[in-house]
Amino acid sequence: MSTSPDFVTREVERVVSGAWVSDGAGVKLLRVLTPDLQRRLDPFLLLDEFRSDNPDDYLAGFPDHPHRGFETVTYMLAGRMRHRDNAGHEGLLAAGGVQWMTAGRGIIHSELPEQEEGLMHGFQLWINLPAREKMTQPGYRDIPAEAIPHVTTSQGVSIRIIAGSAAGMEGAIRREGNEPLFLDLNMPAGSACEVPIPSGHNAFLYTYEGRVEVGTRRESVRARQLAVLTNSPDARGVRLHAAGGARLLLIAGRPLNEPIVQWGPFVMNTREEVEQAMYDFRSGNF
Repeated sequence: MSTSPDFVTREVERVVSGAWVSDGAGVKLLRVLTPDLQRRLDPFLLLDEFRSDNPDDYLAGFPDHPHRGFETVTYMLAGRMRHRDNAGHEGLLAAGGVQWMTAGRGIIHSELPEQEEGLMHGFQLWINLPAREKMTQPGYRDIPAEAIPHVTTSQGVSIRIIAGSAAGMEGAIRREGNEPLFLDLNMPAGSACEVPIPSGHNAFLYTYEGRVEVGTRRESVRARQLAVLTNSPDARGVRLHAAGGARLLLIAGRPLNEPIVQWGPFVMNTREEVEQAMYDFRSGNF
């Protein structure tokens, strides 16, 4: 993870600031990966950040709602969220933990805060499933903070490996279909690192604190900005510098190169499949 002169790095292709939206029962979110980026960042469909210490922004949470055809990854930095589904599963997502949910053929679940005050901060990422897996059995994996592998580089960069691998260490989750890489980096002031990213993977980073400089051009990506990374075939990964300290997510995955047809919480390959999902949900077949 140290820097080397012969490392070919990805660069910043585009910087996105996102838009404030309200979702669930009125939860205030910053949506930074929006539908216009779905094809460019295939297999990723959405990235939201929720961060507030005002209970009015989050207390109503996300009551019962359906999903089909993809996976959701909820990563909590602060606060607590209780999830329940129509199959009787229940879990508590606490600070530092991850919930990896496979909606598959269909699930109805709720995500409700278990706090009435204080900071609620985290992210939700949607990852598309390949066509052959869209109607798979739904399921959850709740991963507490202590079960997420982490490594610290010689320059003091702390990396939590939620999915994929980094520095020779396997993450908490591994997926064959889309091979996601999901890292949380905490970079102290003056530090640098080079993170390998598989060739051909679409990749982006999201800075949620401070400012990071990316690539040989040292392009700046400030807090609450998403940077789409170039996909040069000779690049081995991305070089990062943090002049004043930064915290960021680095996310990459193998593109599925399949049609994306979305209606709200349903993501399929054809309009007919989405219409079937709507019919199944309304008919009580989830």
